[in-house]
Amino acid sequence: MHIPFLDVSASNAELEADIDAAYHRVMKSGQYVLGPEMEAFEAEFAAYCGGGHCVAVGTGCDALELILRANDIGPGAEVIVPAHTFIATWLAVSSVGARPVPVEPAEDTYTLDPDRIEAAITPRTRAIIPVHLYGHPAAMRAIEDVATRHGLLVIQDAAQAPGARCHGQRLGSGCSPVAFSFYPGKNLGAVGDGGAVVTSDAALADRIRMLRNYGSRVKYEHEVRGTNSRLDELQAAILRVKLTRLDAWNTRRAAIAGRYLSELAGIDDVLLPRVASWASPVWHLFVIRSKRRAELHRRLAAAGVETLVHYPVPVHRSNAYAATDWPIGSFPLTERLSHEVLSLPIGPHLSEQAVTAVVSAVVEATDDKESP
Repeated sequence: MHIPFLDVSASNAELEADIDAAYHRVMKSGQYVLGPEMEAFEAEFAAYCGGGHCVAVGTGCDALELILRANDIGPGAEVIVPAHTFIATWLAVSSVGARPVPVEPAEDTYTLDPDRIEAAITPRTRAIIPVHLYGHPAAMRAIEDVATRHGLLVIQDAAQAPGARCHGQRLGSGCSPVAFSFYPGKNLGAVGDGGAVVTSDAALADRIRMLRNYGSRVKYEHEVRGTNSRLDELQAAILRVKLTRLDAWNTRRAAIAGRYLSELAGIDDVLLPRVASWASPVWHLFVIRSKRRAELHRRLAAAGVETLVHYPVPVHRSNAYAATDWPIGSFPLTERLSHEVLSLPIGPHLSEQAVTAVVSAVVEATDDKESP
């Protein structure tokens, strides 16, 4: 039995009739950019998040960059980012000319450790970007307390966590702006790239709308040097369909995670993810840790179970940031995670039979009698 890591086409197959109708509606409209589908999606996603305003953009990375630009964060500024995250978080900071300053994750949730932030703050620090990694919320209350004491902006990266809750509050319903991604593999995925900013600040939303559209609110009147980052009508229409199923899909992900947590408990050399008492994650990824990851990955592949590593090269050790001031060993937990983490299949369309097969394969692959 072959079990793919994620079947991105399954959600399209489930909603085929509605997606086909959305496609034909857009094609017949003759309006493909900045039209009614995008406006409707913005309203619906803002309502889903519990926030006041949604601005749909081209990618999740663009969403972060536009929030930074809208707050005039640029050259000379520093922005605190997680050391353990996908590179997009760092790239958004670099794209505006600011300097990303990495901070280690918490050992239990792998999200930005609030207890380490203050040591990284300098007179040039302007913002903190916590990432709700793997679908688990960052410790927002503690992070916002640090930000308030130092007068810093908080920008949330929720690319992997639409629908997640922190202290009972859905991401996007608080005061700080939140960036989302609709890359096809995300919990709410388009059939191409897409992103959004959700904020309770009407003025910030208005400025981002202007920036995403060449710096223009009125056609051919350009107030600033903006960019072109607009969610197209087809992606918006398809996302409107999928948004109606997001909670159900997240619930299914949680059920799979529950089985993994229960049935894989107690296995030697496998550390399971932990959920903070104040968090309701949406399980974008189910990430285990093993000191024998390479062997585990190989054995699972031989058993037909596809797994992935998120992320094998820490950002500070990538070629993109080779000239930075963070040599090997600067972030020991992040570097250790890069050698130990392994993501198991957890898509919402994964069958119970497939979950059982994954559990059996992990148990077999970690049996000491099987080890060389």
